Amino acid sequence: MQREKTLKRESPLASRMRPDNLEDFLGQEDIVGKGTLLYRAIVADKLPCIILYGPPGTGKTTLAKIIANTTKSNFTQLNATTSGVKDIKETVTEAKTRLGTSGKRTILFIDEIHRFNKAQQDALLPHVEDGTLILVGATTENPYFEVNKALVSRSVIFKLTPLSAENIKELILKALSDGEKGLGLYGAEIEPNALEFIADMANGDARGALNAIELAVLTTPPQDDGKIKIDLQTAQQCMQKRALNYDKNGDNHYDTISAFIKSMRGSDPDAALYYLAKMVHAGEDPKFISRRIVICASEDVGNADPHALMVAIAAARAVEYIGLPEGILNLAQAVTYVACAPKSNASTVAISKAMDDVQKKSVSGVPLHLRDSHYPGAAQFGHGTDYKYAHDYPGNYVKQQYLPDELAGTIYYEPSENGVEKKIKEALARIRG
Repeated sequence: MQREKTLKRESPLASRMRPDNLEDFLGQEDIVGKGTLLYRAIVADKLPCIILYGPPGTGKTTLAKIIANTTKSNFTQLNATTSGVKDIKETVTEAKTRLGTSGKRTILFIDEIHRFNKAQQDALLPHVEDGTLILVGATTENPYFEVNKALVSRSVIFKLTPLSAENIKELILKALSDGEKGLGLYGAEIEPNALEFIADMANGDARGALNAIELAVLTTPPQDDGKIKIDLQTAQQCMQKRALNYDKNGDNHYDTISAFIKSMRGSDPDAALYYLAKMVHAGEDPKFISRRIVICASEDVGNADPHALMVAIAAARAVEYIGLPEGILNLAQAVTYVACAPKSNASTVAISKAMDDVQKKSVSGVPLHLRDSHYPGAAQFGHGTDYKYAHDYPGNYVKQQYLPDELAGTIYYEPSENGVEKKIKEALARIRG
């Protein structure tokens, strides 16, 4: 018992500050807020098999510890990096014995479950299926890709998201004031700009923020008044990042993203990469960045290079799949491709014109020959009459009216001379005559 107390007292701040109950758990309100499925299951001690999926420092292990403190079932933990099939078999044997002698079920928490190989996951499956074990898995990887499909189908997946900056700030202040589990006995104070910096740079990772504040307090000498003051410079050193003039909710945020987009549009990959690096370093949401690249690929490149959109979409999915920091490689590839691609906004201009006509002009409707003729009675109304099936004609093209009568002859799309769109322009010229 004394050994456990000593270990807890000497453990890292992030470990000591873990809450013991759901009421003290910060963030993830949509998953464990009062009344949610997981909250009710934990409180009622009726937990199904679950997999907690999310970035580091978002509360996966903390939730597992709360379950351990709450449940009346036996709670057993394995780590996928150090455990093998033998450990699983021993756990299953103990669980069966316990269930048979006392009727007590076993909750098995497996940290980093994605690191279990196929044989290990297969060894687990039948005992999850027959109810011998209630699985609680934790993973930073997408379980739909990295975990046995049979295990996934028998589990409820909960996706945890990075904590908000406000959550991180609340956690830091609580750690600084808590004299029992936190750093309250040091009498440390943190300047507002330093607090903002750590909360912002943590990118939703509570563990990273607490590690930084612990390092700051333990390595900063007290001032003349005996108090430890954590300033911005100390925060930068502890986070190993330099503060940038970049407010994600201020003018600089909009100025930077504007310059980023205009650099891609203006075919300057070097400037675009600089602004990309600035945004990532400042903690901008990579999903926000990837969305802007996808928009630019259609708005400014368009059909001059249709592959630009494919590259942008692939990068967006890749970033969502692997996250940062590695995801910056995917973003950089997409940014340089879009920046260097030939440009055309012809499709952007075309849809703007079409939208304008939809809003401002009245039309009688779809021409009769284009209307659906398959439902009973459609033919008697003339639907589909005289429609010409393009594939029945040479070159798979036949001239006929597709626009409503009031807009017949209107041209919205005027391809440019750039890239692939030059060929599209030539083909349209032949068709339009």
